[in-house]
Amino acid sequence: MSVINILSPHVADLIAAGEVVERPASVVKELVENSFDAGAKNISIEIRNGGSNYIRVTDDGCGISPEDAGIAFMRHATSKLSDEHGLECISTMGFRGEALAAISAVSRIELRTRLKGSSEGTLVKLTAGEIDEMEPIGCPEGTNIIVRDLFYNTPARRKFLKSDRSEASACQAAAIRCALAHPDVSIRFIRDGEEQFFSPGDTRIDSCIYTVLGRETAKDMLECSGEDSGLTLKGYVSSPSACRGNRGGQFFFCNGRFIRSVLMQTALEQAYKNSMLSGKYPGCVLYLSIPFGSVDVNVHPAKTEVKFSEEKRVFDLVYYSVLSALEAEKRSADIVPSPSTEAVLGKKTGFYKSISAQDYKSMQQSADPSKKDRKTDDGAFFSPKENYQTRLDLGYPFSTSSASVTSFVPHHPETARPKAENARIAGLSDEKTAGHVENAVQNVDKKLLPDHKIVGELFKKYIVVELEDEVLLIDKHAAHERMIFDSLKKRTSDINAQTLLEPVPLRLSGEDSELLGANSELLASLGFEIEALDDCNFVVRALPADMYPSDVVPSIEEICEKLRSGKAPSSEEARDEVLHTVACKAAIKAGWDTSAAELERVTTAVLSGEVLYCPHGRPVSYRIPGRDLDKRFRRIV
Repeated sequence: MSVINILSPHVADLIAAGEVVERPASVVKELVENSFDAGAKNISIEIRNGGSNYIRVTDDGCGISPEDAGIAFMRHATSKLSDEHGLECISTMGFRGEALAAISAVSRIELRTRLKGSSEGTLVKLTAGEIDEMEPIGCPEGTNIIVRDLFYNTPARRKFLKSDRSEASACQAAAIRCALAHPDVSIRFIRDGEEQFFSPGDTRIDSCIYTVLGRETAKDMLECSGEDSGLTLKGYVSSPSACRGNRGGQFFFCNGRFIRSVLMQTALEQAYKNSMLSGKYPGCVLYLSIPFGSVDVNVHPAKTEVKFSEEKRVFDLVYYSVLSALEAEKRSADIVPSPSTEAVLGKKTGFYKSISAQDYKSMQQSADPSKKDRKTDDGAFFSPKENYQTRLDLGYPFSTSSASVTSFVPHHPETARPKAENARIAGLSDEKTAGHVENAVQNVDKKLLPDHKIVGELFKKYIVVELEDEVLLIDKHAAHERMIFDSLKKRTSDINAQTLLEPVPLRLSGEDSELLGANSELLASLGFEIEALDDCNFVVRALPADMYPSDVVPSIEEICEKLRSGKAPSSEEARDEVLHTVACKAAIKAGWDTSAAELERVTTAVLSGEVLYCPHGRPVSYRIPGRDLDKRFRRIV
């Protein structure tokens, strides 16, 4: 007796349907992608009861001929692929010929279609993949397909559907992804008789984001673009201040197809490092255009997972393009109303402008001597040279070369710290400190700053600045922390250390002791000199020049905690985590008495656009329009 059975075509179709049609949202995706392939410019999607009972997709595409309408629902019947060579260069959304066959196998379908220029259309009705009726009818050009009673013949699948509300939300999410994938196509989504969104189809990405994702999302988006030898990236990314608690706002597209890409996701989030709060994730709508032969979309039935033949190039393109967009936001601070400033930075129009990723990458390599003359993967060498006039034209008025960066060291009055603590710092006089701070802002062109007046401080935390028609509040600790962090991070040499007159004793657990030993070179390069007395006892003989001795023990403990928790898996990330700690401990503290000169320096850094966020991603300033104050006091109605 044979134990191997050959399944009937009907059972095979049901199994195949399970791979393609997971839920009503899968049907919406497949049908809309067929409309894209048909050249449609207007698509209407309507669902009822979560899509399990009724899904209708109408388009104005090329339509289907009567001859093809009869075979369109057969398995592996497709107009988009003729032989195996087509798999090497897939340019359409669909190509396997499985979608219509899989959908029809588990539903009742009604198709009305008419070729452009034809005098009549075709009606096809199917049940479980079998044609019940086929006849000529009158109908508009294009295709109208209705899917009813999804999974009616597979109750095991139907019982796993979620509530109508959940399934309807999934269908809407699928429609949103389709609308964003093709801003040149107008898509209308109707749920239980009520229109949920309507994309204009005017080819503009920003207007598509506005109408599909909403005004609040659109207003915080930054334009992003880049190009690298046949690879192009365009789209928008969210401002660091608008990041959210999950990755639900990330949309990646490759050659017009929505994809889930860990590679692109990682590149995106790496670009936000040091600008985003921990536990937050950036949003994006990014479009990658790549030669069709360089990407394999035939790795999953749903075609949302792809493989790139040149992963590093894709990663670098996304990473540097996003960095460029973030830098553009940093440089085009919105509080620069003077005409001279607008001439350099340009006016804000709701979406920021950015330079190309390749230009930004070249700037970064020019600013870091360690990256010059670096050998590329293909064996070629490159020595990028920076064009400073071009940077000015593009809105980058300030130099980022390491030679122009100097440490920001606070100068506090004696009331801020005890004299005894000052005396413990060797070779760091008040005059030297003041000189460091003066040099730190010498490159800022004061003519580019808006007219402003520092009114004072609130609670010894916030600097109050009067602008032309606004009040600006600056978190002095967060802003100064960013100034120190950026200065330390841009240094290519070891950070200056200060030798302590009285070494600070330090006792750590066994695990932290091992971490300290494993990262001794990193800590030494950042200015820490730590001597081990035994397995758990140490003395700190030197620390970074910007740090106070009273912060040594908590700083080392905090660094060990970050290293132990795995938040710094690579040497570069470990260095950033240590710099976060150094900058935080060295910055002006809330509650300290701060001199007028220091307040002016912090304010200058914020007004110039040099500082927008603290290293952890928190905003450093908040604006209150004067008109809002007038309303509060009822000076205007």
